[in-house]
Amino acid sequence: MDLPKRTLRLLLAALVLVAASTIVAGYVESERTNDRVTGDPAVEQAFRSGDDAAVVGERDNVTVVATDSNAFVSDESDAPRARAELAAFAPDGSLYYYQNDHTRYWDVDPVEGTSHTVEFVYADHLDADECDGAVCTRNGVERVNLTTGERTDVFSRITAGKHSTRWHDADRIDEDRLLVADIAQDRAFIVNTTTGLIEWSWEAQADYGVESGGPFPEDWTHINDVEHVEVDGEEAVMVSLRNQDQVSFVDMQGELMAEWTLGADGDHATLYEQHNPDFIPAEEGGPALLVGDSENGRIVEYQRENGEWVESWTWADQRIQWPRDADRLPNGHTLITDSNGDRVFEVDREGEIVWSADVGFPYEAERLGTGDESTGGESAASLGLESHEPAPEAASARQRVENALPPTIQNAIAYVFPRWVGLLEELAIVVLVGSLLRWATLEYRWLDHTIAFRFPIELRRK
Repeated sequence: MDLPKRTLRLLLAALVLVAASTIVAGYVESERTNDRVTGDPAVEQAFRSGDDAAVVGERDNVTVVATDSNAFVSDESDAPRARAELAAFAPDGSLYYYQNDHTRYWDVDPVEGTSHTVEFVYADHLDADECDGAVCTRNGVERVNLTTGERTDVFSRITAGKHSTRWHDADRIDEDRLLVADIAQDRAFIVNTTTGLIEWSWEAQADYGVESGGPFPEDWTHINDVEHVEVDGEEAVMVSLRNQDQVSFVDMQGELMAEWTLGADGDHATLYEQHNPDFIPAEEGGPALLVGDSENGRIVEYQRENGEWVESWTWADQRIQWPRDADRLPNGHTLITDSNGDRVFEVDREGEIVWSADVGFPYEAERLGTGDESTGGESAASLGLESHEPAPEAASARQRVENALPPTIQNAIAYVFPRWVGLLEELAIVVLVGSLLRWATLEYRWLDHTIAFRFPIELRRK
């Protein structure tokens, strides 16, 4: 039975009103209680104002955080996730350093022989008039003294496009050489920053078919991490091929060390679009790999045993979502960067969180004074660490629903929507959009006129 137009309009108007009210109420409540806001308001306020009050807990040394951005989700240019930043927290929890003038911030590493100087990888999206008529990206490495603010350009190059063309990682080999993860050209390369010459390069196409991984050539391998390591007494380069779900090793002759590869394309039980693996050498209880297993929503470690990689430790809780970095500290703790969870936090040997900073969309974190990434940190097997799994009974209704979804859907929702959008708000958005589309469709059908799209435009009676 067809309802009258007036009744349908009233029903749709009521749905729109209720859905819109639910969304607004959710936002207002999150601002009032800070239960689901993206980033701690105290931290974000300190970022804006430079306030020197303590905004996170105390820690033994400076903690540096590089944040990513998905600015398309917000019209507020100063909202968390709408900008990228490099920030450092002092031992007392106050803001020690802050900058936000690059489009994206990625890897950050301490500079050896200094106490408060770091090098970081950045990306700047450039306009067409800066790039011979096409959009492009400047990818670079910059050095900054966090105490004085003095900044030095180390190395940069311009690549076409501005999405899957960015560099995410650079690993300092010595005073003159950098190892770079080059997403744009699906390769890893070593550049001499004094001469500007590339001294070594490995192309993924030399060992991988283009039918693997992501779409070729748009975002095929998404090489997001590199590390200069020693394997069986020889120099090698570790490469994280995110879209192939694996971590590979290449010798200095450019040959793939296939027997050392961790994971396989589509083997999501091992790794699922991982980020930032750290190599723990034999002298620290390895060889082992500590990995942000991003799409699986966990931190995982693999130990090398009898020529094979064996899972030795995992960490996850109910909040963790799309972690992209983990560093094993010399004291046996693990510093974790949880991007879609909007936090950086430290867990002790028992797996308990002992320090946390709510920061919008962080990519990587470093604790100064502990070495580069997991330098000096022992493997989980050597430390006897026990895995930590989320307690099902601690899950909220929203978390239980989200956990029933595939990881890719969970992470897409978390990436697109601000943190304050919970399950109720998500449903309200679906109802709002659906009701408005249905209303518009019905109104079009009820029109007494049609519009003919020709020149000139004509308005006719039905």
